[in-house]
Formats: sequence, C-alpha cells, structure tokens
Amino acid sequence: MTLVAGVDSSTQSCKIVVCDADSGAVVRSARAPHPPGTEVDPRHWWTALTSAIADVGGLEDVAAISVGGQQHGMICLDGDGVVVRNALLWNDTRSAASASALVDELGGPDGWASAVGVVPVASITASKLRWMADNEPELADATAAVCLPHDWLTWQLRGAPGIDALVTDRSDASGTGYFAAADGSYRTDLLELAFGGRRPLVPHVLGPADRAGRTDSGTVIGAGAGDNASAALGLAAGARDCIVSLGTSGVVSVVTDVPAHDASGLVAGFADATGRQLPLVCTLNGAPVLASTADMLGVDLDEFGRLALSAPPGAGGLVMVPYFAGERSPNLPDATGSVVGITADNWTPANVARAAVEGLLCSLVYCMDLIRDQGIDVDRIMVTGGGSRSEAVLTLAPRLFGRTVTVPEPGEYVALGAARQAAWALTGDLPDWGVAATSRDAGADDRDVYERYRSVSDSVADRAPAMTPVRS
Repeated sequence: MTLVAGVDSSTQSCKIVVCDADSGAVVRSARAPHPPGTEVDPRHWWTALTSAIADVGGLEDVAAISVGGQQHGMICLDGDGVVVRNALLWNDTRSAASASALVDELGGPDGWASAVGVVPVASITASKLRWMADNEPELADATAAVCLPHDWLTWQLRGAPGIDALVTDRSDASGTGYFAAADGSYRTDLLELAFGGRRPLVPHVLGPADRAGRTDSGTVIGAGAGDNASAALGLAAGARDCIVSLGTSGVVSVVTDVPAHDASGLVAGFADATGRQLPLVCTLNGAPVLASTADMLGVDLDEFGRLALSAPPGAGGLVMVPYFAGERSPNLPDATGSVVGITADNWTPANVARAAVEGLLCSLVYCMDLIRDQGIDVDRIMVTGGGSRSEAVLTLAPRLFGRTVTVPEPGEYVALGAARQAAWALTGDLPDWGVAATSRDAGADDRDVYERYRSVSDSVADRAPAMTPVRS
C-alpha cells in the first residue's frame, strides 16, 4: 500500500492524516494544538507539525505529503530566512484602516476588483503589509521575502533552503491582494503599493500537480493549498458545486471557471486547487448562533433542533438576523443581532429556535446569491462543518436553498484534500477518492421565508452605523 499524508494547519491546531494513495482511506491521524491569538510566532506551527508527524508514526513509510493552511497570514523573512516579526493571522484586524487606505489609493473598490478580484479588507495580506510599512518601518525595511503559513511550512519541510526557493500555489496566493486568480499572475505593482514602495520576494507559484521538493528523507512534497481550496479538493467538488461550510463562521464557495470581480468586496475572487476559480463569501456568524440560542432557551442542541422543527415555517412571523458578532457579508462589523416580529402569540421557545435556524441559513443563502450575481451557476450544494450535524439545519437547508443538498459524512476535509494533492504530485494523476454522503430533498420551498428575511436584514443594515462596503 502506498501512503500519502495531508496536513491542515489551521488557526487552532495542526491536523495530519495518512491515507491510502489509491482509495483515500485514512490509515492513521494525529493533531497538535496551536497557541491562541491573532499574532503568532510561526515557529510554533512548525513545532506543532513536527509533533503531529511524530504522533502519527513519522513519514518513513509515507511517499508524499502536502500542506493545507489558514489563508492570508503574513510571514516576513529577512535575507537569511529568519522571521522578522510574529505572523499576523487572518483574524487580526489592526489593519482595517490600512485596507481602507489601499482601496482609496487605487481609485476605489472597482480598481481592486478589476485588478485582482479581491478588495482589501483587514484579513488580506496586502492590508497587513501596509500596516507594517506604516507602523514598523524598520522591520519592513528588513523584510526580504513575504509568504503565507502553508508556504512557510512547505519550505520548512524542505529544510528551509534560501528564500528564493519559497513556493506557493494559486489558491493561497489569490488571498494576498497582489495576485490575480483570473490570469494567475502576481501584481507586483500592488505589492509595492501595499508595502510602501518596497518589493520583497514572493513565492514562486506552482501548478496544482507540481512538486515543491522533497523532505530530507525523500518524501515528495506537493504544492499545498489554502484551507478552503484544500477542503474543496478533499470533498471532490467539481465545476458548479457550491460548498456551504457551517463552522465558527459561515463560508460559501463555488468551483467554477468564471473569475469573480465584485466591487463590493463581499465575493472574494479566489482560485481553487485544481486550476479553476473558487469565488468565496464569508460570514462572521456560524454554528455558535445555534449554540447561543440553545443556551438562552436552556436546552441542549438536540432539544433545540426538536423545538425548531416543531414550529411552522417562518416561525409564526419571527425573523432573526443573526449578526451576533457583527457581520462581514454584508459588511456591518458594528451591527448586532435582531429579532423582529414579536407578538404575544409567537414568542415561544419553538418559534425562537426556528427563527435562529432560518436566520442563520438565510444568511448563507444570501451569500450564495451574491456569487450567482457574478454570473456563476450552481448545480449542487454541499453542506459541511459542525453545523451540518444539526437535524434542524439539514431539514431546513434544502427548503431555504430551494433544492436538494448533499451532506458529506464528517471528516477532516482540509487535510484529506492536502493528502489527495500529495497523491497527485506523487503519481501525476489526481486520484478519484470517493466521498461518502447523503442527500436531503427540498420537499417544500420556503423561499418566501428567505424573502422576508431579506426585507428585515435590509432594514437592519439601514439602521447600522454607516461605513463603506469594503471595511473589514
């Protein structure tokens, strides 16, 4: 049996799976924690990866490995490859004002959407580089190369050769703000704009099946990918497949050949890990909306789901807009959640539970509609993440999306996608790994519930603190 390994280096932890290269069956797995915070010394990630590799039994019998990683994080290296400062993670928001300045300097969001398909927000690497240039100019001057978390870990697996040997892939590069997914090219002029006139080295972009190199023991190393693209690869998502991931946040993405250029900045024009495009919309609110509402009602999640399904569609007129943590799509970071339409008759635990599930799902339907507004077709919807384990979510999702949804069995799909890519790099052929899944039929169409949600959410947006649509 030929074995390959895939790594998911996320914000919280490092996970590794070792798989049969032919079938994708997981042979063994391990994980190691990452330190908390939005500013982290990347050497902690390397410590976690080496620990996970040791716990999984090492790589001696593994023919190839690839790394999927959290996107956007800024790692700056000097000419000797030494880390200049702690990495700023995607969820570090100190660069929000820097993002706004960059948007203005290129003539507004249209300029960025046309150039690279991404409008700068705080999470984007370009915005973090501008913050560093403005606030830490001496460290910016010392920066000879800038890369992303998966780039740096791939480089470490290769023994950390010179910085001119750094490599990345299209999917992760497309989240930097200075790489255009539409044509696969760096915009070094935008890199220079972001970094105050400086032009550090950026990683060479590998093709999906290319090899990044080998470990000291001879294990082939794949190109790697950003986490969302790696998950799509692990799910075997094909053209016009829409992936709805309901975790701590909500993420909606579609595999397509049509590049996105959304001047609102809500639809990010990312690339996937196969050579296609992966336009993506992210919300700040995901499954914790359900947990918080269940806690308020004093029930566990199973009882919460039963309550929600016992209420009628539309929750008796209750509408919840689930902006518990502000919101990114639409871009309302200072907004709060709302419950609208309360009467003496409908203010019941069952209707509140139903409104929470409907509101959360409607926020994701809105995200899918934003992608479709870019001229991108959707044939199949795949619902994943921790929230997909809720029976209420699985029952109501097809009704609100207006079509059958596919529900893959729970799995570490970022790591599995990286392992699948490793097998691709090893053999030159992308393996056909089956993904066990069930289907949920739409039955009734609750689109009228969604339309009412949109009317209420639009009124919430009108009352929210004013800001431009590209703020993060």
